[in-house]
This record gives sequence, structure tokens and C-alpha cells, in this order.
Amino acid sequence: MRTVNANARLNLICFPYAGGGAQLFNSWQTGLVTSEIQVCAVQYPGRGSRVREQAFTDCKALVEAFIPHLLPLLNKPFALFGHSMGAIVAFEVARLLQEQYGLRAERLIASGRRAPQTPMTDPPTYNLPDKEFTEELRRLNGTPQEVLDHPELMQLMIGIIRADFTVTQTYKYVPGPQLNCPLSVFGGLKDTDVSREHLEAWCQETSNVCSLRMFEGDHFFIQTNQANVLKIVREQLLTR
Repeated sequence: MRTVNANARLNLICFPYAGGGAQLFNSWQTGLVTSEIQVCAVQYPGRGSRVREQAFTDCKALVEAFIPHLLPLLNKPFALFGHSMGAIVAFEVARLLQEQYGLRAERLIASGRRAPQTPMTDPPTYNLPDKEFTEELRRLNGTPQEVLDHPELMQLMIGIIRADFTVTQTYKYVPGPQLNCPLSVFGGLKDTDVSREHLEAWCQETSNVCSLRMFEGDHFFIQTNQANVLKIVREQLLTR
């Protein structure tokens, strides 16, 4: 878990998208332009400082493994942010913390992912042969071109990305109590894989207030439109 600004009022715990790591949020602390929020970037097993660990392929197991690492960060107000795969992981973390620990997030921000109760209709891609799987990554436009074009790098990364795709594409929603925290939903106006209707369905998962904000960009708008994303994140977390 990568953290800075330990004296902040609120911990923002950030969960990366499939294939991503804690470094995705390196610039967030500066971009938020506030001393009240500490960015706590989650590092999934199999990458970065945890490269020797086995990557998870099951969402429930991943969430349960993370809880002991998260608990020390929950001694002050906290919020959860997740993009794509990270949105589902953050949602299940929020559920578990509420149901088993009686802890409520200040806000859950679910970004770039259809609502958890909305079934996937496209065929899975996590089990494609390497060549076709790489082409799917190219289509999604989230993996750096230099990685896609470098066979040795792809050989190192493809297992991790495939494991993350397995987590998100085999995810099974289990009905349960609604969250009691505010819920913000972010989407990309040019994201061809996640429709506005599927984003709006997130609001069924909370008994609190829920809002949807659409940003210019495709599925990876949190990178291409980062300044505007962080502006809204800051506003929503500092509004009491």
C-alpha cells in the first residue's frame, strides 16, 4: 500500500484497473491540490513491490486478502475509488467493511465499470490465445504501445493482465444489503464498452445519495482527462 500525506483528514484508497498497479496514482496527491486527502494506492499481487506473489483470479479471494492490509488505514474517515476492475473490487470491499466491521466509507467512487448487478453480455476474453488476447488489449487502448510492441515485456505482463481479466469477467454478483454511503459514478463519453444505462444502475446499490458524472474520453478517461477527474474527486470528498 503506497501512502503519502499521513496527517490528512481522509484516506482515499484507490484500486487500479486490470493490469495496472499502484503507480497509476502516483500523480494523484499533487493533482488533488489539497492537504486534507491522503491518496493510498493499492498494489495488487504480481506486480511492483509484490511481483513475486501470485496474482489473484477470483474477486472474493482478492478482497478478503486485502482487508487486513486496509484496516490500519481505517482509523480515520476513508473513501474508496476504483476504475474498471478496481470499481468492482472497491464495491466488494465497501460491502465487506460495512457488513462485517460496521465501517462506512465517506464515499465510494465507481469509475468506468457497469454496475455489479448488470450481467456481462460480451463473451469472455481472459481465455483467448496470446495473439488474440494482445489484440484485445490493443483495442481497449489502456496498455502502453511500447509494451504491446515488445514481446519480452508482453511475456512478463500477459499473465498478470490475464489474471485480472479473469477476476472481472468471472465476477458473480451476490444480492445483499445496500451500501449506506454516498456513491459517485464516473463514465467516459466515448467508452464503447460501458453504457450510460449500465452506469446509472449503480444507484440501486446504495440507500444514500448517488450521482453520475460523464467525462470526455474513452474507457481510460481517468488518464487522458485526469485534471477534470481529480477536480470532481476533490469537490466530492471535501463536501460535507
